[in-house]
Amino acid sequence: MQVTHFVGIDVSKNNLDVSWVVNAQVLFHETFENNSRKIKPKLICWMKKQGSTFENTLFCLEFTGVYSLPLLHCLSQLGALIWVESGVQIRRSLGMVRGKNDQVDSQRIALYAYTHQHHVNLWKAPRAIIEQLSALLSKRALLVKMQKALSTSFNEQAEFLEPTVVKSIRVSTTKVVRELRKQIHQIESEVRKLISSDDKLNHLYQIITSITGVGFVTAVHVITTTNEFVNFNNPKQYACYCGVVPFEHTSGTSVRGKTRVSHYANKTMKSLLHLAALGAIKSPGELREYYDRKVAEGKNKMSVLNAIRNKLVLRIFSCVSQNRLYKKNFTLDLVLS
Repeated sequence: MQVTHFVGIDVSKNNLDVSWVVNAQVLFHETFENNSRKIKPKLICWMKKQGSTFENTLFCLEFTGVYSLPLLHCLSQLGALIWVESGVQIRRSLGMVRGKNDQVDSQRIALYAYTHQHHVNLWKAPRAIIEQLSALLSKRALLVKMQKALSTSFNEQAEFLEPTVVKSIRVSTTKVVRELRKQIHQIESEVRKLISSDDKLNHLYQIITSITGVGFVTAVHVITTTNEFVNFNNPKQYACYCGVVPFEHTSGTSVRGKTRVSHYANKTMKSLLHLAALGAIKSPGELREYYDRKVAEGKNKMSVLNAIRNKLVLRIFSCVSQNRLYKKNFTLDLVLS
């Protein structure tokens, strides 16, 4: 059925601002509490009032982390068509605009969905275990950041403070860092248990970690960011999402910028792929040989590392799509049953 109703939702911590658009005209706007108990009755009431169905109505919103989850869960349970779009993408598509508030933002999101409906990318709900893994990874990242901040701060202070003061600070810092490290290990242990408890996750994890350089943390992040390879099935698209695809920057005869990666990317995945690339070139094999050969030819080291990051993404997607472990000299008879 063709979509005729477009709903833009601006999500904040406490409220949801909803604008309803038909034929590029805003029919109404309403604000209500961002509460899972109130969302579903409101949605059903609006559908009856507008004479629409969940098959001909498209709900568009920006992803705002945990604040969006109650709305996404309710829409998913109702079988709605959901479009979760990047806030940057929406803002850049609007051209020159002046002013903003929640009501205006919801109208702009609805009109964006109406204007760009032919490029819709429907949101696919992740399994509960994937949401749990994502939450654990977020907590782990926060603890790692805190641990690094404390260690860096202490090391800098130790260079300038008196030895007696440094000794006092070292005791307290060491206790906190040790506890943070303990919490990080507990989270990693819980993540491993979750993966082992689910056959599909464990199978994907074994495939991804069979690739040289790709370790535990990188593999789990790949699984969650791709939603078990449901949201991404094209390696080039995912490499672009991770910020490891170089783009040309030229125009006519006057603009001759360097070909470089875009800063619009998932910086966490970009960092993890960089660490994976560094690990790959330290291990004997074709990637190390490739790196040494290209550097000897005079190529920039970072450019070569970026090429290796791309190769890792390609290998991950290739092995997953063919349902096999990575083998240096692969033949079809090695495909997993």
